[in-house]
Amino acid sequence: MELTPDRAAAEAVVDLDAVAANARLFRARTRAQVMAVVKADGFGHGAVAVARTALDAGATWLGVTSLTEALELRDAGLRAPVLSWLNPLGADFSSAAERDVDLAVPSLEHLALVAPGTRVHLHLDTGLARDGAEPEVWPVLCAEARRAERAGRIRVVGVMGHLACADDPDDPANAAGVRAFDHGVAVARRHGLRPALRHLAATAATLNDPGTHYDLVRIGAGLVGIDPSRRTPLKTALTLTAPVVAVRRVAAGTPVGYGHTWRAPVDTHLALLPLGYGDGVPRGVEAEVQINGKRCPIVGRISMDQLVVDVRDEHTRAGDIAVIFGPGEGGEPTVADWAGWAGTIEHEIVTGLGRRVVRR
Repeated sequence: MELTPDRAAAEAVVDLDAVAANARLFRARTRAQVMAVVKADGFGHGAVAVARTALDAGATWLGVTSLTEALELRDAGLRAPVLSWLNPLGADFSSAAERDVDLAVPSLEHLALVAPGTRVHLHLDTGLARDGAEPEVWPVLCAEARRAERAGRIRVVGVMGHLACADDPDDPANAAGVRAFDHGVAVARRHGLRPALRHLAATAATLNDPGTHYDLVRIGAGLVGIDPSRRTPLKTALTLTAPVVAVRRVAAGTPVGYGHTWRAPVDTHLALLPLGYGDGVPRGVEAEVQINGKRCPIVGRISMDQLVVDVRDEHTRAGDIAVIFGPGEGGEPTVADWAGWAGTIEHEIVTGLGRRVVRR
């Protein structure tokens, strides 16, 4: 493959048809509304493009963590309901009311700062000990939210939680999380709240446990082809490539990279790629890429800006395109392969791509 000006850098190609197919699959799996979660720049795939595609394919809500992310969607002209669920006390809460963004409220301190006119989703900790109101605080939060609602300051439209172990559908923690959530909803109702939207399930629970769907499901990783439970085939939406910068022939025993952690066992050819841990490639991995249809190992330490591949023979040329990962249909490594090599999850691989990687 010849190098052209638009292939002169590492490139992440997003398959929006795959995003649409995944969104339609989730739409068909549930009677609940579907929220397209496009936090972390749409899991590294482009928040606005993924959001538009998912909405066209049947999603009716958008979800993000920060208000900054929510306002980016509004600035792009997206008018669908948007929920932001993780904001520090210093956030510009007035912008939520002004730009028609729903806010998750996990504490009394947050409730006190919410601007008049805001639509609120009370957030309950259902077993993760992170975001969300602690169970002992929940009744007080519900009572204060009802007072604010009666005073006309806010409108409580939802109650939300999260499952700790949904990637393992048989884990008893999921049933415990459902019980905690149901109890939390009952407490909210006893205090006079009438939330129209109960939402607990993300991608894995939506695929594996219909009893967790309630009124709304939140789909993020699943939109881009990641099933954390590894039970449902989804369409991979991202292919990462990089051009070969140079090829050199080296003799057996030649050391490569910082620390000389690898030496050529035989005479071979090495290809240099302009991609490194500064672009999101995990540094301490034994991994492979595909060049000209052949899997080739990365050798030596991965640097901030570059990595070296043992292509073995002389057929690789500068300008050839290396596939770092893709759907796997052509034998190339997948995001799941990289997650396995790095001892992490696919989410970290796709959201870690740096700004130098061109998106298309």
